[in-house]
Amino acid sequence: MAVRYFDLAEDVAEGFWCLGHPLDSEGRELDDPWQFTRGAPAHFTGQVRFPLSLEGKARDFSHAAFGTPVVHARVASLFKELAPEGVELIPVEVDSHSGPYFILNATRAIACVDVEASEEVNYWKEEDGFPEKVGTFFSLYGMRIDPSKVGDAKVFRPSEWDVALIVSEDIKEAMERAGITGAKFKEVTGPSTVDPVMRAETKKRRELWDQAQAARESFWRGLGTLEAGSVISMVLGGDWPAGSQAWRVIRRPSGNTLVVTDGLSAPFADILDRPTAGFGFELAMETPEPLPDLEKSWLVQLLERVGNELAGHEKLRGALERGTLSMEVAGTHLPETLLTQEGRAAVLLGMATDSLPARFPVPGGDVRLVTVKALLPSELKWMLQQGRGGAAELARRFTEAGDGHVSRSWRQPVV
Repeated sequence: MAVRYFDLAEDVAEGFWCLGHPLDSEGRELDDPWQFTRGAPAHFTGQVRFPLSLEGKARDFSHAAFGTPVVHARVASLFKELAPEGVELIPVEVDSHSGPYFILNATRAIACVDVEASEEVNYWKEEDGFPEKVGTFFSLYGMRIDPSKVGDAKVFRPSEWDVALIVSEDIKEAMERAGITGAKFKEVTGPSTVDPVMRAETKKRRELWDQAQAARESFWRGLGTLEAGSVISMVLGGDWPAGSQAWRVIRRPSGNTLVVTDGLSAPFADILDRPTAGFGFELAMETPEPLPDLEKSWLVQLLERVGNELAGHEKLRGALERGTLSMEVAGTHLPETLLTQEGRAAVLLGMATDSLPARFPVPGGDVRLVTVKALLPSELKWMLQQGRGGAAELARRFTEAGDGHVSRSWRQPVV
């Protein structure tokens, strides 16, 4: 009979306690709280205490901060009996609870993840900005392990994905018979549950996305210093081609900050027979002003709203293809100097500039880099009064004034 193994995790639910950062006997946070989840003996030998970061009902099996397994003596005795060579049971104190409690530290890490049988595996790449992680797992879904690589181990962590704590079927059954609370099990052996057609589609979609991302990354790096640590959070969903939204931050040689959309030219998620360039453009907004809280800054909020408007309206994208385009978006939380009487903010898109390339290549074709210029209310009013040709004249005046496509939250109007 084939040996079965299970991923042991906390069954998260409301009403139960939440354990915080491990502390030493002096109440100081441990310098290396990850030592209990690496699949190796811990090196800290002093008394460990866990504060409660959330009050609630105690459980026999819990994850403290950093995924540290904390168990009641009932669980500890089971592991001591069934897997004495595979675990380290470290006595701990839990605030306001007598216990006794222990850290359950698996002392073995085994390379056993079956990549082909797992649902999806993604790897860290050079462009992610963490060279020490390149080639290792970035994410893992639907994990399957190869039992033939495990030997006689009953509890261990996969060395490729040590966030998982794996136990044998007899340990699972013993915990269930004992009525251990707080634990849940997910099998990681047996036939893959992945539909082969869906798996092939997912792989192809990832390949196309990675190729396009690498091309964009190379182009961004040519515009200045791309800040890997300042990648603005990705947002899932929405109308962007790949179903996700992201922005990148580039420090220009001039000292300006350039923020660009990163995904309006991503391949369409539903086209897998060839590379595509999404909507065929990315947006760029540049400012000399300091932006200390970048993600909440007026520039990023304005750029995000413009990007979402274009992604959601085909007619706007068509108008943009024909040249410059003015647009109004919601002005919530933007500087008052940029707001119209109706509380809106206006921008001019597609203004030509000598300091940024107009286009760049990706596997699916050429991508237009569209500048976004924040307008003052008086400039918007004047432009609308001019009718056809007003946008072009406004762009000419910006160039003549020396500011060009660069945006500021306050300046003198050019009209």
